[in-house]
Amino acid sequence: MNEQQLHKIKDDPGFIAALDQSGGSTPKALKLYGIDESSYSGDDEMFDLIHEMRTRIITNPAFDGSRIVGAILFEQTMDRQIEGIGSAEYLWNEKQVVPFLKVDKGLADEADGSQVMKPIPDLDDVCAKAVSHGVFGTKMRSVIKLADDDGVAANVAQQFAFGRQILGHGLVPIIEPEVDINSPTKADAEKLLKARILAELDDVDAAIMLKLTLPEEDGFYSEVVGHPKVLRVVALSGGYSRAEANARLARNPGVIASFSRAFTEGLSAQQSDQDYTATLDASIQSIFEASNT
Repeated sequence: MNEQQLHKIKDDPGFIAALDQSGGSTPKALKLYGIDESSYSGDDEMFDLIHEMRTRIITNPAFDGSRIVGAILFEQTMDRQIEGIGSAEYLWNEKQVVPFLKVDKGLADEADGSQVMKPIPDLDDVCAKAVSHGVFGTKMRSVIKLADDDGVAANVAQQFAFGRQILGHGLVPIIEPEVDINSPTKADAEKLLKARILAELDDVDAAIMLKLTLPEEDGFYSEVVGHPKVLRVVALSGGYSRAEANARLARNPGVIASFSRAFTEGLSAQQSDQDYTATLDASIQSIFEASNT
């Protein structure tokens, strides 16, 4: 493990940029960025365009380690280059931003009000490749839709099982059991989730990270934030606007952002470099301030 990266994630002010939209979420991300589906044909062109979008963000002067401590990449982004350098290596060596890798394969069908992850048969190979690119940690997302104890238990158990496998490679897993912001039982689901997380943490040999939905009760995850087995708790925006996500985040001390849609909100492929930089800088500054409460 890179000690400089560990120190940055653990101690430095800032937040994590989630730049890890994959196959299913890429068309929507491109559309929000001003690129309609009619302007590309097939997956290859689509992934070329999303890489151009990520490259423009990462190479922008507003994007660096002074306010952004980490960034989460999609596997195909890690396999590509930015300015002739591997994307993960570019993040750390050129920007002092710690690279993470999304490793899940998407969601299984809903059962007991929950969507666990699909199997990840090549997880060991992907982790080995991530290590070779200087990646610090991983991220994997599952979703809880209802306050069903069986569903929440299955969701959290799977997350931590994969997390232990990832720890075996010297990587830090970001465990992300997202609670759907539109859940009719969101607050109750969060109570079940916190209890399950705290129970699982007793059985972990090394520090992990957690990526959680901004809770209904301010400061709700303070026990998790302060837990000795938790390196950092980060929050997803989950469909909230940037203004709403920032406002909720600021009311949860010790939690920092790991926003995706809220981070890129307002950016457009059609913007001039000047407007683009101004928009990105304002986004980064607002999320940075909300993360440091």
